[in-house]
Amino acid sequence: MSLPQMSPQYQQHLLDFETLLLSKQTAIEAWFRAQWRRHKPPFYGSVDIRNSGYKMSSIDMNLFPGGFNNLNPRFSPLAAAAATDAVERACETARSVLIVPENHTRNTFYLENVYALSNILRQAGFEVRLGSLNPDITEPTEYQTALGNTIVLEPLQRTRGRVHLADGFSPCLVLLNNDLSGGVPEILQDLAQTVLPPLHGGWTTRRKTAHFAAYNQVAAEFAELAGIDEWQINPYFERISGLDFHEREGEDALAEAVERILAKIQAKYDEKGIPDAPFVIVKADAGTYGMGVMSVKSADEVRGLNRKNRNKMATVKEGLAVSEVIVQEGIYTYETLGGAVAEPVVYMIDRFVVGGFFRVHEGRGADENLNASGMRFVPLGQNMPQTDSSADDPDTLAGSKRVFEQWETLGAPDGKQMGDCESNRLYVYGVMARLSLLAAAIELEQTAP
Repeated sequence: MSLPQMSPQYQQHLLDFETLLLSKQTAIEAWFRAQWRRHKPPFYGSVDIRNSGYKMSSIDMNLFPGGFNNLNPRFSPLAAAAATDAVERACETARSVLIVPENHTRNTFYLENVYALSNILRQAGFEVRLGSLNPDITEPTEYQTALGNTIVLEPLQRTRGRVHLADGFSPCLVLLNNDLSGGVPEILQDLAQTVLPPLHGGWTTRRKTAHFAAYNQVAAEFAELAGIDEWQINPYFERISGLDFHEREGEDALAEAVERILAKIQAKYDEKGIPDAPFVIVKADAGTYGMGVMSVKSADEVRGLNRKNRNKMATVKEGLAVSEVIVQEGIYTYETLGGAVAEPVVYMIDRFVVGGFFRVHEGRGADENLNASGMRFVPLGQNMPQTDSSADDPDTLAGSKRVFEQWETLGAPDGKQMGDCESNRLYVYGVMARLSLLAAAIELEQTAP
């Protein structure tokens, strides 16, 4: 198997960073164990990571991950063991799980994700059924997934504070694979059952800036432990509210925030001797699927948005208007596969890494958002796959068509090799992902109603 190629200009920066973390592996793992005693991890999550060689960090954390169909079936026992731990934390005597998926049923790759997630839980020994919020589903209905598998969606019902299916199936754990972008439906409110992730983790109330505020705390503590500059693992950010992209309201405040972040990045680049041009990512403070995102290198770009780009930024999933954004330091991705820019996406259940893939986009540059139509999911150590033509939900696309040739030990570091070694690189990815998972745990604690 082979690693993505890192830009030769920054290869040594990356190797130095990896070597440092590997030398402190014992202390790092002990620190994580202590953190998980203090903070309950989310049920699951996926983390997008950017790696420029001189800087590596999580840039987004999804608490309702799709894309379980992209994980290598060979590691299903590991995912099932993690799921066992996660379910038992929520309900010690649980024998079954009720999954509530997204409403969209035409995206067969998303349905494949639901099928894969269900199988992980079944392998863990739980009975699994699917309760849909979709008002068009009024009776048990079969759907075919992208790979020809079959799932059955049943209408979700509620009686005396419990959700259930028509035959009375009503387990103690309700697992959401629905990010609640359209709001929290009344049927899920004030339930006697445990709902995970919790309702306040949905995009109705969750904000990316709240996550990265918690990440600031985690990154500072980890940087002290590892003996590194916190900036190496933590992007600058600001939150701007009161925006209306259609009416150009809040444009000056946004431009000023862009200027401030660009200046902070430039100062750090000057300190480190980095010749790159700073850029920022402006994205909706709530939302997913790579919607409402733009890459900016000057404040003038924000002030001069044309109608097309204003429309692009004005709404996200479910047609929700964007009035708040996060202005986040952009991190170049200097890893490439087949000549195309790539970024790792790491999946976790409970506190365990259970898989991942590289998101690759031939049509995007090193300073652009890769979570967009036309991207590819590339198995490690294999040739570039064919482009998927059905891209509409970026987390759940045609990676399901390919077996993910994952690392043999899911990123266990090789202490005998301190050079450019795949298992070492993947261990470092896993550390970055778990930092974001820990931040999510703290974020959920801090924002609990």
